Amino acid sequence: MNGINEGQSHVIDVSDQELDEVLDTGRFRATCEMHRISECDAISICVPTPLSKSHEPDISYILSASKMVSESLRKGQLIVLESTSYPGTTREAVLPVLEQTGLEIGKDFFLCFSPERVDPGNKNWDIKNTPKVIGGITTDCLLAGRAVYERFVDDLVPVSSTEAAELVKILENTFRAVNIAMVNEIALIADRLAVDIWEVVDAASTKPFGFMRFTPGPGFGGHCIPVDPQYLAWKMRGLNYRTRFVELASELNAEMPKFLVEKVRSSLESRGETLEGANIMIIGVSYKKDVGDVRESPALHVIHELLSSDAKVEYHDPYVPELQLSEGLSLSSVTLTDEILSQSDAVVIVTDHSSLDYSRILDSSSILVDARNATRFLSRDSKSLGESWVVKS
Repeated sequence: MNGINEGQSHVIDVSDQELDEVLDTGRFRATCEMHRISECDAISICVPTPLSKSHEPDISYILSASKMVSESLRKGQLIVLESTSYPGTTREAVLPVLEQTGLEIGKDFFLCFSPERVDPGNKNWDIKNTPKVIGGITTDCLLAGRAVYERFVDDLVPVSSTEAAELVKILENTFRAVNIAMVNEIALIADRLAVDIWEVVDAASTKPFGFMRFTPGPGFGGHCIPVDPQYLAWKMRGLNYRTRFVELASELNAEMPKFLVEKVRSSLESRGETLEGANIMIIGVSYKKDVGDVRESPALHVIHELLSSDAKVEYHDPYVPELQLSEGLSLSSVTLTDEILSQSDAVVIVTDHSSLDYSRILDSSSILVDARNATRFLSRDSKSLGESWVVKS
């Protein structure tokens, strides 16, 4: 909070200068004084919605935020839940908390669901020009929500209910999860057929219709894609329906870190070395390129797999200076020198940040396993047929 009010942005897509400009208007302020909610005409709830240890939805943050809002709720206010959750959350979980105030929905206060559509690091699409879905508990709730968001969003997409809006968000992320899993399974198939999966994807992508490009990798990460489909699966289990695609997608993507580690192991063994005791350098630990978010990052699973095999692990990530693996176990990003690369028994590219010099990484590595095809335009003279993951061995 103090950092924000001092003009220090912690969000990669918002520069300190942009934050300063907003603060200078006197219309923006960060606060922990929850009673000031009563001063606002519109309130947006954007809190984490993680999975519990048993992989069930944890909406405790939503419930806690709703309770705080209810304590200062007054007539005329609009409340919008933006946190992704299972269909029914807004009506079944948030609304009852707000109604405990005695105020009437659609008359005294208004409640909508409008999911976040944010792609961290994307320079082309932001909040203003990305179409925004919104659904209300009542017709008047939707009208109130539209009146607010139309002030700063170019294109609103109204739907008939909060449940429809909630399912839209789940569909978007489940679509990506399933398609990432599908191309990862094709990658496993291509590996067994000694075919270069990236060559196959490139060729398939030339089809101008009926195909959408997805690329393989070490698995999926981030707060949304690995988590949100599980919210849908949980909801449907209560309705006696099994979401088979969702479950299979999670299983397939969970296999990719192990597959990647096996590539490292086999490359070492081809040189008469073992993974046990080997020095492994991980390049990139965030869940996607050019961001510092490590939530659900496949790199975490790769590192745990390596450590469980008694390998020694270091990492380099310009966006993640410190990495907490578990309680009492953390790593710090090392400077990526030629000496460190050459002294590593194997180097593994897990996240392909744009700022990295992949030519130098390739030249200085004795074994290079590239899970992102970041070295695709560099020399692959040492690559054997079909070994699209092991660039140098």
